[in-house]
Amino acid sequence: MRLLVVGKLNGQLSLAVKMAMNTGAKVAHVETTAAATQALRAGQGADLLMVDYELDIAGLIAANEAERIRVPVVACGVAADAQKAGDAIRAGAIEFIPLPPEADLIAAVLAAVSDDNRPMVARDPIMEQVIKLADQIAPSEASILITGESGVGKEVMARYVHTKSKRASKPFISVNCAAIPENLLESELFGHEKGAFTGAVARRVGKFEEADGGTLLLDEISEMDARLQAKLLRAIQEREIDRVGGSRPVKVNIRILATSNRDLAAAVKDGTFREDLLYRLNVVNLRLPPLRERPGDISALCDHFLKKYAKANGMPERPLSAEARKRLVAHRWPGNVRELENAMHRAVLLSTGAEIEEFAIRLPDGQPLSPAPDVAVARGASMAAEAVSRTLVGQTVAEVEQQLILDTLSHCSGNRTHAATILGISIRTLRNKLKEYGDAGVSVPPPQAGLGANAA
Repeated sequence: MRLLVVGKLNGQLSLAVKMAMNTGAKVAHVETTAAATQALRAGQGADLLMVDYELDIAGLIAANEAERIRVPVVACGVAADAQKAGDAIRAGAIEFIPLPPEADLIAAVLAAVSDDNRPMVARDPIMEQVIKLADQIAPSEASILITGESGVGKEVMARYVHTKSKRASKPFISVNCAAIPENLLESELFGHEKGAFTGAVARRVGKFEEADGGTLLLDEISEMDARLQAKLLRAIQEREIDRVGGSRPVKVNIRILATSNRDLAAAVKDGTFREDLLYRLNVVNLRLPPLRERPGDISALCDHFLKKYAKANGMPERPLSAEARKRLVAHRWPGNVRELENAMHRAVLLSTGAEIEEFAIRLPDGQPLSPAPDVAVARGASMAAEAVSRTLVGQTVAEVEQQLILDTLSHCSGNRTHAATILGISIRTLRNKLKEYGDAGVSVPPPQAGLGANAA
């Protein structure tokens, strides 16, 4: 955590700085808001600004935004003047810390803002092999391409590699190539000189220079346009960059990590990604398997997120019920770890008992998790799917889908909930499909007798 303190270091603010340093934060200090913007513009990176609420916080945030510098601001002040604290929050501060400071409050605020408190949680043998490879290559200087579906934890893995590398004490800088408009990404990466374009009121150091000595993560690099790919390739090869509007190259010493949820080899064939850049980035590939391929991680991740969000919301830690854990492990999690984390956050807030019950675990559409299928039903459905697969040739996708759904439902004795779980779709989607088939005159197996609403 890199903390930039803005204001005069009088007694109470100085004490807050010492408390922040005791939590492991790396602290820098300037006295004015103008000096803060200048420091950030010059490449002095920060994850959080702690600003005296007597200063112009709104002006500071506006000046940073004009330079596309987005660092969260926490206001602080002696005597906790309610009016001034409210003004600071309305100006854009995310939190207010009264002075004299409390060590627990300082630590909580820093932890809430920090991106570094996301540990690598892995218990499944498949994921443990990936981590073993990461441990092996982390001390090298090789560029690494981290691939996998959205939400599998690619940035968490990148940070893990950085902490295990020889550059761990140096900056870790992340740039989301998909989140920054194409016309701004070049100056974000390489910086610009004063007057290089409209709005370039001063020299701005880019992420390459900010990461000097450390690691630069190019997140979702597949979204970068071809012209910028060429400039990036040169930067990686020569270890030097050209600021936008600059007249001479700037040497940089960084390690490059990149992530993608797309097949970059296919992108090369499509002509949307440079083959030579792929070779430069993909010295080593770390493929993170989706959560459905590493079920051994689900239970451990659930426990981690329940503990995290109970603490964040000031609530007691509660274990998962046996049925809830069973349903969680059986679910396919198309949104991967990100979806699971959100589900656990909701469960902490919705659960009212001594345990986290299954009814408190909701999917993004508000639906509860389906019960886990029993072994006999799953085996029957698997055999049905295998039989269907032998007759696929000559059928349309819609016909194959219909036959698979009906055969699976038949082998589940009409139980809609079990069939939806096995098929990896929501019960609502299954019911909509069955209604569509019934309206078209197709015979649909009736609900399983005696199971009420779950089977209907």
